[in-house]
Amino acid sequence: MRSQAIAPPPTALSIDANRLYDALDALGRVGAYDDPYTGLRGVCRLALTAADGAGRAHVVAEMRSAGLAVSVDRIGNVFARRPGREDDLAPVMIGSHIDSVATAGRFDGCLGVLGGLEVVRTLNDAGYATKRPIVVAFFTEEEGARFGTDMLGSAVATGRIGLADAYAMRDATGLSVRDELAAIGFLGERDERLEPPHAYLECHVEQGPVLRASGLDLGVVTGVQAICWHEVTIVGKAAHAGTTPMSLRADAGVAAARINLKLRDMVSSGRFGAELRATMGAIAPHPNLVNVVPGRVVCTVDVRNPDDAILERAEAEIVAHYGEVARLEGVTITHRRTARTPFVPFSSRVRERIAAAAKARGLSSAPIVSGAGHDAQELSRLCPAGMIFVPGEHDGISHNPRELSTEAQCRDGVNVLLDTLLSLADE
Repeated sequence: MRSQAIAPPPTALSIDANRLYDALDALGRVGAYDDPYTGLRGVCRLALTAADGAGRAHVVAEMRSAGLAVSVDRIGNVFARRPGREDDLAPVMIGSHIDSVATAGRFDGCLGVLGGLEVVRTLNDAGYATKRPIVVAFFTEEEGARFGTDMLGSAVATGRIGLADAYAMRDATGLSVRDELAAIGFLGERDERLEPPHAYLECHVEQGPVLRASGLDLGVVTGVQAICWHEVTIVGKAAHAGTTPMSLRADAGVAAARINLKLRDMVSSGRFGAELRATMGAIAPHPNLVNVVPGRVVCTVDVRNPDDAILERAEAEIVAHYGEVARLEGVTITHRRTARTPFVPFSSRVRERIAAAAKARGLSSAPIVSGAGHDAQELSRLCPAGMIFVPGEHDGISHNPRELSTEAQCRDGVNVLLDTLLSLADE
């Protein structure tokens, strides 16, 4: 994969870190809210809401201001293309997402998209045309926070999820993906199935403490761990909290608590190794009143592990536990799997390029497995893919307004993104 550029790019080509950080701040103002728990400005751009639509419009305007040709596919993925000297070659794609969870910071996903735009602006400033085209992309509903399936847009683009199935997905209020795409003006016409790029790159905040604690400048992501999500529905019997004897209750709330404690036990027992992650992130009791025994609870289970076989054993154990809890508490428990992705390894050639680029800039790096899902894992189905992780402050906290990567950290990550892109786009 040696560079075959006709002429080398300018020496010491580097991004404008201030411009990148200003861009992150500007997008962070779209969907901003004052978080009462941290006292900080947070971001809420749930997928396909009005705030997400405003964020999309903002980024599309920035793409066009950088001279890129923008198209939108039928699942709302956005692609901004910069021509290459040999424009019929497959492009190198840089991407991520701009949708967020309800309590987000400014960096998750946005660094990859706005970092890609900064790479393009840097090349524009230098007057340099790469051999291959470059595409900067952002994908729909990466978080899965609204419609229950993460990496939705990139999964449709790469064929893991069909368009009709994606359109039919609904949020908690019953609104569908298709109707909400239309409502914000991003129900595009481009074919949703993506032609394979030459390669795909994504720069992302780590969302964890490893890089910062190790004093490392960057992480070279080896792959994404396996992930399994369940939506669990527990049906008991609503009853008066004061008059119903404990022995006669079918308490859906207690049943949910038993499942949650089981998740913690599975992790702490060590039966599944040291890398198991298990979380009950959403718990919705009904009728949710102080003096009524919950008659119904809908909750979620999120289990992750880098080893597919271990995750499969863990999922089987929690499913068996649903039946045991149903028997003990006199309730009915059903579940549906809303997401299941295997461990996804990234291209060794792309990883080598990233590590070499970091070393050439005097930056320390190390291999790291991603604990979170990313669009890169979906794109790896089509082409060589790789990720660059940037460390974060505050123990790398993410999905929280305290999420913070410094200007220098973002600069380092996107400079390595630039160098890796050039090595791929000029071959």
